[in-house]
Amino acid sequence: MTVAAPTFAATDLSPEWRRLELLARHLAAERQGQPVPQTFLEELAALQKVVLGLRQGPLWQDLLAPEWDALAADVLACVLAPEAEPRLGWLYQQLQAGTAQPYPSPALIQELLALDAGETARLRHLLAEDGPLRRAGLILGEGGDPFQPLRPGADLMARLLGRSCTPAFPPGAVRVPLRASWAELVLPADRLAALQEFLYWIRHREVVVEQWGGRELGGPVALFTGPSGTGKTFAAAVLASDLGWPLYRVDLGGLVSKYVGETEKNLNRLFDAAHGREMILLFDEADALFAKRGEVKEARDRYANMEVSHLLARIEAHRGPVILTSNLRQHLDPAFTRRFQVVVDFPRPDAGARAELWRRALPPRAPLSDEVDPDFLGRAVSLTGGAIRNAALHAAYLAAAGGRPLGLRELALAVWRELGKDGREVGRADLGRLGDWLREGLA
Repeated sequence: MTVAAPTFAATDLSPEWRRLELLARHLAAERQGQPVPQTFLEELAALQKVVLGLRQGPLWQDLLAPEWDALAADVLACVLAPEAEPRLGWLYQQLQAGTAQPYPSPALIQELLALDAGETARLRHLLAEDGPLRRAGLILGEGGDPFQPLRPGADLMARLLGRSCTPAFPPGAVRVPLRASWAELVLPADRLAALQEFLYWIRHREVVVEQWGGRELGGPVALFTGPSGTGKTFAAAVLASDLGWPLYRVDLGGLVSKYVGETEKNLNRLFDAAHGREMILLFDEADALFAKRGEVKEARDRYANMEVSHLLARIEAHRGPVILTSNLRQHLDPAFTRRFQVVVDFPRPDAGARAELWRRALPPRAPLSDEVDPDFLGRAVSLTGGAIRNAALHAAYLAAAGGRPLGLRELALAVWRELGKDGREVGRADLGRLGDWLREGLA
């Protein structure tokens, strides 16, 4: 007797999981040379019809791009199945001997779906690094290795399973907890305008690319250059706070490996996890990883150049904002600078900017001596914004320890300590007019 196709609600995914369970059990039986009961095949055929019908509903149609075919939906279902039904993860493990992963590899998907040569070529295209499923952030995986597991992206789980998209840390990155506002950022007007323009690239992509047909680029990518302490990381925090997105600093030490090919794998994991998600990736002091490609003199030079080229390709394909900071812009590979949508140079603050930085850095409820004047401090000694914030806070602790108002004596000592952090000898003259308040015996 032929099994009738049951009816399901348009948002019910249980037929997807039952169909995949039957396919997995069918494959296991086939590998062992066992016959498959006719009723089993009839149930599978009935489920195929149900699945095709449900995929015409809004749940799938909102997810799938118009040009994607049934195979794309099959792949997404295969990869998502272990998250929806753990028993399918166990079945996948049994079919992939030697793996501890509950997720399917491209090779298993090919076998599960019994793909022919043409369909297998289409599968490779869908799963390529620049393929549609990876570009959309729906599938995560390692390069094009057919035996490496494929995992569902956060967006796929959110849209089909209704799970939160709250991201775990991308591998190789750490969360920057800093929250900052535009009012706290002291920069020339043209630099503030350039930072706002970077937000335009993020917020208006849909209008320019999808509605107006503009060319779609990766990123957007910004380069922040300038001396240490001029506010590059702070500006990245301002942008992330404005968007309401988390900011992740990429740990270069955790990505770059001395072993050939490992750096590329680490970069793949990072960008796969971050692709299409609402977050900003910050490559702080990027000179170490984005240095100029040099002349090939030995094998290691060739691999180093390959790492840079691979990184350029991944950033170009990545969908999501990336910010690189550098103290030495001239050390960056020119081939990479052409891929920046925005470049912002962070200057050392002038006297007026330093005065404003002092005004904002001094604790607002600290008791200040009448002699403390931010304009005087701004003129007295040339410091970066980061150094001013450190010195103001250090002076506050000196005053609190002494049980007295915060005055120029504490500020002079704090600035003297800050200038000496780089190991050089600091004299009274280095503090300008503030040096008059530095106690005897220090310089």
